[in-house]
Amino acid sequence: VLVDFWTYTCINWLRTLAYVRAWAEKYGERGVVVVGVHTPEFPFERDIDNVRRAATDMNVWYPIALDSDYEVWRAFSNHYWPAVYMADAEGRIRHHQFGEGGYDDCERGIQQLLREAGAEAVGDDLVSVTPVGFEAQADWTNLRSPETYLGYAQGQSFASRGDAEIGRPANYELPDMLLAGQWALSGDWTIESGASVLNGGDGRIVFRFHARDVHLVLRAPDAPVPFRVLIDGEPPGDAHGLDVDEQGNGTVTDPRLYQLVRERGSIADRTFEIAFTAPGVEAYVFTFG
Repeated sequence: VLVDFWTYTCINWLRTLAYVRAWAEKYGERGVVVVGVHTPEFPFERDIDNVRRAATDMNVWYPIALDSDYEVWRAFSNHYWPAVYMADAEGRIRHHQFGEGGYDDCERGIQQLLREAGAEAVGDDLVSVTPVGFEAQADWTNLRSPETYLGYAQGQSFASRGDAEIGRPANYELPDMLLAGQWALSGDWTIESGASVLNGGDGRIVFRFHARDVHLVLRAPDAPVPFRVLIDGEPPGDAHGLDVDEQGNGTVTDPRLYQLVRERGSIADRTFEIAFTAPGVEAYVFTFG
């Protein structure tokens, strides 16, 4: 049994999905059972309809255990998204992998446990996958921007003029300059525990980043809400992500992870900006690739 802890907005898990899916396809008839344990990070990920929609969109067809109360998470003493645990035919955990990577070791572990369980003709060949979209592997060589939360509980590197007002509405202005890894708000926002929430009808978030990909977890209770992305003050063109066009236009629909930038050229320090024209948008966390 391979147990895969995930939550559907996690880019680190998404970049492992192609491998887990391929193992389930390749070894399912040999006796391997893959179970995805969905343990939510954000409140909206507790909604079963959101999980069902995400699983369909992401082609997660193997069984999913909903772990909204973290009972399975605690039973495994787990601390990570993603995390893979592999149990042998006697129910003993024999291998684990925390975070991305270790794909060859995981698959060789599957093969070893199958042979021990008496499976026949288990070869040494490993799956070959070519992940695309969200599942594409990060450009680790050029990835210098850290995961950055936009709520006060885990937030850091906030750079709007003046101090952040915790848990209450405030008008924010952009600074004259952002340093690498800093972010700022413009407009009427409330910085809540887990997210920055737009109160007015005109708000912006900017981030000084160095990466191929820019992702942002967004929710809009009154979706759809349009937005526009700029890079260094210009439309992204060929650097647009999956969820925007060349002019930077996109729409918040479902609560999920949005890919806003995928740079096709050279990677350098750049300024990302996303602008909203309707209130209610909740911005949770930036991740990069």
